[in-house]
Amino acid sequence: MAYSIGFDGGGTKTDCVLLNATGEVIGEGHGGPANPLRSGYDAAFASLREAAAAALTAAKVRQSDIAGVCAGLAGAGRRSVVRRVMVFLSQEFPGAVTQVCSDYEIALEAATGPGPGVVLIAGTGSVAYGRNPAGETARAGGYGPWIGDEGSAFEIGRRAVSAVARTRDMDGPVTLLTEMIPAALDCPDWDDLTQRIMKDPDDVFPKLFPIVADAANSDDSAAKEILFSSAIGLGNLAMTVIRRLKMREKEFPLVKCGGVFGHSRMLDDLLDSVLASGALRAKISRLEISPAVGAARRAARLSESPEKATGHGA
Repeated sequence: MAYSIGFDGGGTKTDCVLLNATGEVIGEGHGGPANPLRSGYDAAFASLREAAAAALTAAKVRQSDIAGVCAGLAGAGRRSVVRRVMVFLSQEFPGAVTQVCSDYEIALEAATGPGPGVVLIAGTGSVAYGRNPAGETARAGGYGPWIGDEGSAFEIGRRAVSAVARTRDMDGPVTLLTEMIPAALDCPDWDDLTQRIMKDPDDVFPKLFPIVADAANSDDSAAKEILFSSAIGLGNLAMTVIRRLKMREKEFPLVKCGGVFGHSRMLDDLLDSVLASGALRAKISRLEISPAVGAARRAARLSESPEKATGHGA
Protein backbone atom coordinates (compact mmCIF):
# COMPACT_ATOMS: atom_id res chain seq x y z
CA MET A 1 0.00 0.00 0.00
CA ALA A 2 1.28 3.47 -0.90
CA TYR A 3 1.26 6.11 1.82
CA SER A 4 1.60 9.87 1.51
CA ILE A 5 2.66 12.34 4.14
CA GLY A 6 2.08 16.08 4.35
CA PHE A 7 3.51 18.84 6.55
CA ASP A 8 2.18 22.26 7.47
CA GLY A 9 5.09 24.14 9.02
CA GLY A 10 4.69 27.66 10.36
CA GLY A 11 6.39 30.07 12.71
CA THR A 12 4.83 28.53 15.82
CA LYS A 13 4.16 24.85 15.16
CA THR A 14 4.26 22.00 12.64
CA ASP A 15 1.41 19.63 11.81
CA CYS A 16 1.91 16.35 9.96
CA VAL A 17 -0.73 14.09 8.41
CA LEU A 18 -0.32 10.58 7.00
CA LEU A 19 -2.79 9.25 4.40
CA ASN A 20 -3.29 5.72 3.13
CA ALA A 21 -3.93 4.82 -0.51
CA THR A 22 -7.65 5.63 -0.20
CA GLY A 23 -7.00 9.12 1.17
CA GLU A 24 -7.93 8.28 4.75
CA VAL A 25 -6.03 10.01 7.58
CA ILE A 26 -4.35 7.23 9.54
CA GLY A 27 -1.76 9.18 11.52
CA GLU A 28 -1.09 12.66 12.83
CA GLY A 29 1.86 14.31 14.53
CA HIS A 30 2.97 17.70 15.75
CA GLY A 31 6.22 19.54 16.28
CA GLY A 32 7.69 22.95 16.91
CA PRO A 33 8.19 25.84 14.46
CA ALA A 34 9.38 24.97 10.94
CA ASN A 35 9.93 28.29 9.18
CA PRO A 36 13.64 27.97 8.33
CA LEU A 37 14.06 31.72 7.87
CA ARG A 38 12.84 32.46 11.40
CA SER A 39 13.74 29.43 13.50
CA GLY A 40 16.78 28.26 11.52
CA TYR A 41 17.22 25.10 9.45
CA ASP A 42 18.30 22.85 12.31
CA ALA A 43 15.24 23.72 14.38
CA ALA A 44 12.95 23.43 11.35
CA PHE A 45 14.31 20.00 10.44
CA ALA A 46 13.98 18.84 14.04
CA SER A 47 10.33 19.93 14.05
CA LEU A 48 9.60 18.13 10.78
CA ARG A 49 11.32 14.98 12.03
CA GLU A 50 9.42 15.10 15.34
CA ALA A 51 6.03 15.55 13.67
CA ALA A 52 6.70 12.80 11.11
CA ALA A 53 7.85 10.35 13.76
CA ALA A 54 4.64 10.86 15.74
CA ALA A 55 2.44 10.36 12.65
CA LEU A 56 4.33 7.25 11.53
CA THR A 57 4.22 5.75 15.02
CA ALA A 58 0.48 6.40 15.33
CA ALA A 59 -0.16 4.65 12.00
CA LYS A 60 2.45 1.91 12.54
CA VAL A 61 3.99 2.77 9.17
CA ARG A 62 7.71 2.80 8.32
CA GLN A 63 9.50 5.67 6.61
CA SER A 64 10.39 3.31 3.77
CA ASP A 65 6.67 2.79 3.06
CA ILE A 66 6.12 6.47 2.17
CA ALA A 67 5.63 7.06 -1.57
CA GLY A 68 4.97 10.80 -1.62
CA VAL A 69 5.94 13.73 0.62
CA CYS A 70 4.83 17.35 0.45
CA ALA A 71 5.96 20.01 2.92
CA GLY A 72 4.14 23.32 2.90
CA LEU A 73 6.32 25.71 4.88
CA ALA A 74 6.23 29.36 5.78
CA GLY A 75 9.33 30.87 4.18
CA ALA A 76 9.38 28.36 1.30
CA GLY A 77 8.88 31.04 -1.30
CA ARG A 78 12.66 31.22 -1.74
CA ARG A 79 14.49 28.75 -3.96
CA SER A 80 17.36 28.43 -1.51
CA VAL A 81 14.91 27.29 1.19
CA VAL A 82 13.24 24.81 -1.18
CA ARG A 83 16.56 23.25 -2.14
CA ARG A 84 17.74 22.72 1.42
CA VAL A 85 14.42 21.32 2.63
CA MET A 86 14.21 19.04 -0.43
CA VAL A 87 17.60 17.56 0.44
CA PHE A 88 16.46 16.94 4.01
CA LEU A 89 13.19 15.28 2.97
CA SER A 90 14.96 13.11 0.39
CA GLN A 91 17.27 11.84 3.10
CA GLU A 92 14.42 11.21 5.55
CA PHE A 93 12.22 9.50 2.94
CA PRO A 94 14.62 8.03 0.36
CA GLY A 95 11.92 5.99 -1.40
CA ALA A 96 9.48 8.88 -1.84
CA VAL A 97 8.88 11.55 -4.43
CA THR A 98 9.14 14.86 -2.57
CA GLN A 99 7.86 18.39 -2.98
CA VAL A 100 8.33 21.62 -1.05
CA CYS A 101 5.90 24.51 -1.43
CA SER A 102 4.55 27.43 0.56
CA ASP A 103 2.12 27.13 3.46
CA TYR A 104 -0.47 29.19 1.58
CA GLU A 105 -0.47 26.75 -1.35
CA ILE A 106 -1.39 23.81 0.85
CA ALA A 107 -3.99 25.91 2.67
CA LEU A 108 -5.69 26.65 -0.66
CA GLU A 109 -5.49 22.95 -1.54
CA ALA A 110 -7.19 22.08 1.76
CA ALA A 111 -9.82 24.78 1.25
CA THR A 112 -10.79 24.34 -2.41
CA GLY A 113 -8.86 21.42 -3.87
CA PRO A 114 -7.86 22.21 -7.48
CA GLY A 115 -10.74 24.67 -7.94
CA PRO A 116 -10.92 28.46 -7.72
CA GLY A 117 -10.92 30.28 -4.40
CA VAL A 118 -9.00 32.55 -2.05
CA VAL A 119 -7.42 31.68 1.29
CA LEU A 120 -6.51 34.30 3.89
CA ILE A 121 -3.96 33.13 6.43
CA ALA A 122 -3.25 34.93 9.71
CA GLY A 123 -1.09 33.11 12.22
CA THR A 124 2.42 34.08 13.23
CA GLY A 125 2.53 35.77 9.80
CA SER A 126 -0.12 36.75 7.28
CA VAL A 127 -0.72 36.21 3.55
CA ALA A 128 -3.54 35.93 1.02
CA TYR A 129 -3.43 33.57 -1.96
CA GLY A 130 -5.94 32.66 -4.61
CA ARG A 131 -6.71 30.97 -7.91
CA ASN A 132 -9.36 32.01 -10.45
CA PRO A 133 -11.40 29.75 -12.76
CA ALA A 134 -8.76 30.14 -15.47
CA GLY A 135 -6.13 28.67 -13.16
CA GLU A 136 -4.27 31.96 -12.67
CA THR A 137 -2.87 32.55 -9.17
CA ALA A 138 -2.00 35.64 -7.14
CA ARG A 139 -0.50 36.35 -3.75
CA ALA A 140 -0.44 39.37 -1.42
CA GLY A 141 1.60 39.68 1.76
CA GLY A 142 3.74 36.96 3.26
CA TYR A 143 6.84 39.15 3.40
CA GLY A 144 7.74 38.58 7.04
CA PRO A 145 7.53 40.69 10.20
CA TRP A 146 9.99 43.39 9.22
CA ILE A 147 8.22 44.28 5.98
CA GLY A 148 4.57 43.32 6.36
CA ASP A 149 2.55 40.61 8.10
CA GLU A 150 -0.28 43.03 8.82
CA GLY A 151 -2.97 41.50 10.99
CA SER A 152 -0.73 38.62 12.08
CA ALA A 153 -0.34 37.54 15.70
CA PHE A 154 3.25 38.80 15.58
CA GLU A 155 2.23 42.25 14.36
CA ILE A 156 -0.66 42.51 16.83
CA GLY A 157 1.69 41.63 19.69
CA ARG A 158 4.34 44.07 18.49
CA ARG A 159 1.80 46.89 18.32
CA ALA A 160 0.54 46.01 21.80
CA VAL A 161 4.01 46.42 23.29
CA SER A 162 4.39 49.65 21.33
CA ALA A 163 1.14 50.94 22.87
CA VAL A 164 2.52 50.20 26.33
CA ALA A 165 5.76 52.03 25.45
CA ARG A 166 3.79 55.11 24.38
CA THR A 167 1.87 55.00 27.65
CA ARG A 168 5.15 54.85 29.59
CA ASP A 169 6.36 57.89 27.66
CA MET A 170 3.04 59.63 28.39
CA ASP A 171 2.55 59.94 24.63
CA GLY A 172 -0.43 57.58 24.45
CA PRO A 173 -3.63 56.80 26.33
CA VAL A 174 -3.64 54.66 29.45
CA THR A 175 -4.16 51.03 28.45
CA LEU A 176 -4.95 47.81 30.28
CA LEU A 177 -2.15 46.23 28.27
CA THR A 178 0.39 47.91 30.57
CA GLU A 179 -0.54 45.50 33.35
CA MET A 180 -1.85 42.57 31.32
CA ILE A 181 1.24 41.94 29.17
CA PRO A 182 3.84 41.55 31.97
CA ALA A 183 1.43 39.37 33.95
CA ALA A 184 0.74 37.09 30.98
CA LEU A 185 4.43 36.65 30.22
CA ASP A 186 5.54 36.48 33.86
CA CYS A 187 7.87 39.44 33.35
CA PRO A 188 8.74 41.30 36.59
CA ASP A 189 9.39 44.62 34.86
CA TRP A 190 9.72 46.49 31.57
CA ASP A 191 13.45 45.82 31.25
CA ASP A 192 12.89 42.07 31.48
CA LEU A 193 10.21 42.29 28.79
CA THR A 194 12.40 44.23 26.37
CA GLN A 195 15.30 41.83 26.93
CA ARG A 196 13.07 38.87 26.11
CA ILE A 197 11.91 40.62 22.95
CA MET A 198 15.46 41.35 21.82
CA LYS A 199 16.47 37.75 22.51
CA ASP A 200 13.56 36.11 20.65
CA PRO A 201 10.69 38.28 19.39
CA ASP A 202 8.94 35.20 17.95
CA ASP A 203 8.65 33.85 21.48
CA VAL A 204 6.97 37.02 22.75
CA PHE A 205 4.88 38.90 20.21
CA PRO A 206 2.61 36.10 18.85
CA LYS A 207 1.72 35.07 22.41
CA LEU A 208 0.24 38.51 23.10
CA PHE A 209 -2.62 38.28 20.61
CA PRO A 210 -5.04 36.67 23.15
CA ILE A 211 -4.12 39.40 25.63
CA VAL A 212 -5.03 42.10 23.12
CA ALA A 213 -8.33 40.33 22.38
CA ASP A 214 -9.14 40.18 26.11
CA ALA A 215 -8.28 43.85 26.57
CA ALA A 216 -10.49 44.82 23.63
CA ASN A 217 -13.35 42.85 25.16
CA SER A 218 -12.85 45.00 28.26
CA ASP A 219 -13.29 48.10 26.11
CA ASP A 220 -9.62 49.10 26.12
CA SER A 221 -9.21 51.76 23.43
CA ALA A 222 -5.62 50.87 22.49
CA ALA A 223 -6.45 47.18 22.06
CA LYS A 224 -9.57 47.96 20.04
CA GLU A 225 -7.60 50.25 17.72
CA ILE A 226 -5.02 47.50 17.15
CA LEU A 227 -7.67 44.93 16.24
CA PHE A 228 -9.54 47.42 14.06
CA SER A 229 -6.48 48.22 11.96
CA SER A 230 -5.53 44.53 11.86
CA ALA A 231 -8.91 43.60 10.39
CA ILE A 232 -8.56 46.33 7.77
CA GLY A 233 -5.04 45.15 6.91
CA LEU A 234 -6.13 41.54 6.51
CA GLY A 235 -9.11 42.59 4.42
CA ASN A 236 -6.82 44.59 2.14
CA LEU A 237 -4.60 41.54 1.59
CA ALA A 238 -7.56 39.44 0.47
CA MET A 239 -9.04 42.18 -1.68
CA THR A 240 -5.70 42.73 -3.43
CA VAL A 241 -5.70 39.09 -4.52
CA ILE A 242 -9.37 39.20 -5.51
CA ARG A 243 -8.85 42.29 -7.67
CA ARG A 244 -5.76 40.86 -9.37
CA LEU A 245 -7.66 37.69 -10.23
CA LYS A 246 -10.72 39.66 -11.43
CA MET A 247 -13.01 37.77 -9.06
CA ARG A 248 -14.92 40.60 -7.37
CA GLU A 249 -18.13 39.81 -9.24
CA LYS A 250 -17.72 36.03 -9.15
CA GLU A 251 -18.94 33.43 -6.68
CA PHE A 252 -16.08 31.62 -4.96
CA PRO A 253 -15.02 30.29 -1.53
CA LEU A 254 -13.05 32.77 0.58
CA VAL A 255 -11.56 30.77 3.41
CA LYS A 256 -9.87 32.08 6.56
CA CYS A 257 -7.10 30.02 8.13
CA GLY A 258 -4.79 30.48 11.10
CA GLY A 259 -4.66 31.06 14.83
CA VAL A 260 -5.75 34.71 14.69
CA PHE A 261 -9.27 33.77 13.65
CA GLY A 262 -11.94 32.60 16.06
CA HIS A 263 -10.59 34.38 19.16
CA SER A 264 -11.82 37.95 18.77
CA ARG A 265 -15.39 38.54 17.69
CA MET A 266 -14.57 42.19 17.04
CA LEU A 267 -11.78 41.35 14.60
CA ASP A 268 -13.70 38.51 12.92
CA ASP A 269 -16.90 40.53 12.44
CA LEU A 270 -15.12 43.59 11.11
CA LEU A 271 -13.01 41.52 8.72
CA ASP A 272 -16.07 39.69 7.41
CA SER A 273 -17.75 43.06 6.77
CA VAL A 274 -14.73 44.30 4.82
CA LEU A 275 -14.59 41.12 2.75
CA ALA A 276 -18.34 41.03 2.09
CA SER A 277 -18.39 44.64 0.95
CA GLY A 278 -15.58 44.06 -1.55
CA ALA A 279 -16.59 40.62 -2.84
CA LEU A 280 -20.38 40.43 -2.65
CA ARG A 281 -20.71 36.83 -3.90
CA ALA A 282 -17.82 35.32 -1.95
CA LYS A 283 -18.72 32.51 0.43
CA ILE A 284 -16.75 33.38 3.56
CA SER A 285 -15.87 30.54 5.94
CA ARG A 286 -13.20 29.12 8.24
CA LEU A 287 -10.96 26.29 7.07
CA GLU A 288 -12.44 23.07 8.41
CA ILE A 289 -9.48 20.74 7.85
CA SER A 290 -5.78 21.04 8.53
CA PRO A 291 -3.62 22.45 5.73
CA ALA A 292 -1.42 19.42 6.39
CA VAL A 293 -4.20 17.34 4.84
CA GLY A 294 -3.92 19.51 1.73
CA ALA A 295 -0.17 18.84 1.70
CA ALA A 296 -0.73 15.09 2.03
CA ARG A 297 -3.23 15.14 -0.84
CA ARG A 298 -0.68 16.91 -3.02
CA ALA A 299 1.87 14.29 -1.99
CA ALA A 300 -0.53 11.52 -3.06
CA ARG A 301 -0.99 13.09 -6.50
CA LEU A 302 2.74 13.57 -6.74
CA SER A 303 3.47 9.91 -6.07
CA GLU A 304 0.93 8.86 -8.73
CA SER A 305 2.05 11.27 -11.47
CA PRO A 306 5.31 13.07 -10.58
CA GLU A 307 5.51 14.71 -14.02
CA LYS A 308 2.07 16.33 -13.51
CA ALA A 309 2.60 17.58 -9.99
CA THR A 310 2.41 21.30 -9.32
CA GLY A 311 4.78 23.06 -7.01
CA HIS A 312 8.47 23.76 -6.61
CA GLY A 313 10.14 20.42 -6.83
CA ALA A 314 9.96 16.71 -7.35
